[in-house]
This record gives sequence, structure tokens and C-alpha cells, in this order.
Amino acid sequence: NLALMYENGWGVPQDYKEAVKWYRLAAIQGLDSAQYNLGVMYKNGQGVPRDDKEAVRWYRRAAKQGNAWAQNNLGVVYKKGQGVPKDYREAAKWYNLAAEQGDADAQYNLDVMYRNGWGVPQDYKEAGRLYTLAAKQCNARAQYNRGVMAVNGWGVLADYVIAHMWYNISAANGHEKGAENREDLAKQMTSEDISKAEAMA
Repeated sequence: NLALMYENGWGVPQDYKEAVKWYRLAAIQGLDSAQYNLGVMYKNGQGVPRDDKEAVRWYRRAAKQGNAWAQNNLGVVYKKGQGVPKDYREAAKWYNLAAEQGDADAQYNLDVMYRNGWGVPQDYKEAGRLYTLAAKQCNARAQYNRGVMAVNGWGVLADYVIAHMWYNISAANGHEKGAENREDLAKQMTSEDISKAEAMA
């Protein structure tokens, strides 16, 4: 908690080096949230030189304790090959562990893997299920992609009303393409269906 205060400048001058010092002390004692935060500091080069391998080391320690944020971040580094060799299967494994705990970012990241067949068999139905889970947790990217799935009937029932609803919700949450796609889709819909989609959103 002292590290959080220094990292964010809450009640003390913001000091990343001091934050790292206290995160490290807690991380060495096994606190998974401190291990995760220390990994983030290494990833961003805050208070320490940027070091992807060191970030991975701390993410892994937290992830093995069940920290969903660390599991998701471990998935990200494996997908991108940052500090570890690129490995889609390993990425999907860690995304899945975090997604099972309800982490919306991990659900979104895992559904991208299923949609593209990266590290897992391509499965639009599973992608649609995961997009829906993440979308319901206000993940704007998932909301937008859930709309795309509904327009094309990929793994879900093709339905312009549902698609418009998700585009509308994603736009309200700041997704620019959600607003664009909503307007384009509206040109192919009746005013009654548009009203229905807006009422559902």
C-alpha cells in the first residue's frame, strides 16, 4: 500500500523509485499484487530500467498464485514475444486462466485467439461467447467485436438489431469504429429496427 501511495502520488510526492522499493519488499514476501505491480513497473520502465524479462519474471510469480491481471499480462507478453519467445499456445493458456476468473481483458484477448485460430483451434462460437462475457463487463473493444460477429453471423445468430445495439453500446463507451459501424449499419435497417436496437442498448 505504501508503494501504491508513492506510485500515484497519494499523500506523498510521486516517486517511482520509492514505489519500486516497497513493491519489491512485499513481492519478495510473496504478495501476488506486489509481484504484479513490480512487473508493471519493469514493463513500463518506471523507477527501474525497462526490462521485459524482469517483468515476465514477476508476472509469472504472481500468475502462479492465481493473480488474474498477471495471468492476462503473461498472455500478452507471450502473444507479442516480449521478454519471452512468441508462443500463441502459452498466451492462450494464460488468457484462459484469467478469463475463467472473470477478467474482461483476458476474455477479450482469448476471444481474439479463438477468432483467429492463434494457439487454439479457430472457433467462432467460442469467440462469440467470450466477446459477450467481456462486452457485458463494459469492455468497449469486445462490445464492438460482438457487433461485428452479429453482422456476419460468425459463431452467433446473424442479427442487425443485436449488432446495432452492440455498436451503439461500444460507441457510448468511446469506441470510434462502433459509432462508424452503427451509422453504416443503420442505412440497411428499418427505422423500427433501429428504435428497437436503441431501446435495447
